[in-house]
Amino acid sequence: MSAPAFHSRRSRRASPVRHGRQARSHPFRTLAKVLGISVVVALVTTGSVGAFALSELDRSVTSNAVDISNGDASKTSAPAPHIGAISGGFNFLMVGTDNDENQGDAFGERDATLNDVNILLHISADHKSGVAVSIPRDLIVSHPECTDPTTGKHYDSMSAAPFNDAFERGGLGCVVATASKLTGLDIPYAGVISFNGVIAMTDAIGGVPVCVNEAIDDPYTGLDLPAGTSTISGSTALAFLRDRHGVGDGSDLSRISAQQSYMSSLMRTMKSASTLTDLGKLYGLARSAASNVKLSSNLASLDSMVAMAYALKDVNLDNLVFVQYPGTTGDPDFPGKVVPSTDTADLLMAAISSDKPFGLDANAMGNGVVADPAAPAAPAPDATAPTDAATPASTTSAPAVIDGLKGQTASAQTCAKAND
Repeated sequence: MSAPAFHSRRSRRASPVRHGRQARSHPFRTLAKVLGISVVVALVTTGSVGAFALSELDRSVTSNAVDISNGDASKTSAPAPHIGAISGGFNFLMVGTDNDENQGDAFGERDATLNDVNILLHISADHKSGVAVSIPRDLIVSHPECTDPTTGKHYDSMSAAPFNDAFERGGLGCVVATASKLTGLDIPYAGVISFNGVIAMTDAIGGVPVCVNEAIDDPYTGLDLPAGTSTISGSTALAFLRDRHGVGDGSDLSRISAQQSYMSSLMRTMKSASTLTDLGKLYGLARSAASNVKLSSNLASLDSMVAMAYALKDVNLDNLVFVQYPGTTGDPDFPGKVVPSTDTADLLMAAISSDKPFGLDANAMGNGVVADPAAPAAPAPDATAPTDAATPASTTSAPAVIDGLKGQTASAQTCAKAND
């Protein structure tokens, strides 16, 4: 597979891309993080937490700030959002790393820190819809030049290497630069969380219901779940998010499908009244996020968190779509890796850059999930409803479907599919 295919999206930079300012929220895969922000909004708007507590959170957020400039001054000079709904859309990259200095060997010995999970979140300019794109860690992409902000070490560009090489080549800033090169999108904001942070965040959330179609017992991650629905948190939630051998066909793409099932359930949980009205849980989540999620320096303030929360509060779950960056396996030049499906990726990125909503086809469900048999059936049309021939038909057309995408909406209820 030649390198030029991986450079075809660079031309999009010439056209204006509507991106707002912000980013904040998350649990491990971008959404929990997005939600950690709703928490702060609730705290601020209800006045239930004192100024001292908020100042403590602000100090934690600021002290964890990360430089993502990679030599680009605009990444540090971009104005941080202010309290109140932000104007326009925004792109935010959430990165989950598989190692950090405090992790030890709890999850196996590693000699490098990799960007194991990469989710690019786009919220539309009208704040009514969003897309979360999971970029496979094994996706073969071209890498830009990067400079480690801590050591100053310079890394040359590469024409074709796995996406998860980026973090070791320059930290979060290099991951952002690589994602921007891949997608052709400006990504002004980002955050990073480690395995330990995921555990802390899921504990603060109070658990997320997940479904598996058959029992999973995976010795690689320690995941042991019975068939049906279980509410998971802490190390069990981390094991679920990390699990690859136990779901689908044992591939990273199957794991992404299962992660999206988790994120969808997380969003529904966070939207539920029992979560958003529990101030103790909300404050715990905000405190955990402030301690465990490191945000880009142009986002590291409570003002920014609150501003993003206002931007996200009106996104309907039906209009929040989780998709995999299009790619295929089986290329003999890159055994065991994922090669971009350029045509489908071009359609996806064109829709995101132009802020146009899109739909998924009937085969969009990834191979790591199945439909939840316990999910309520969609209501059938009311055949007895009166019709009025004089009433003009709706002129609102359904969004165009992008064939070949794998994913689901946040409202879709799915179960992780056990690996036979």
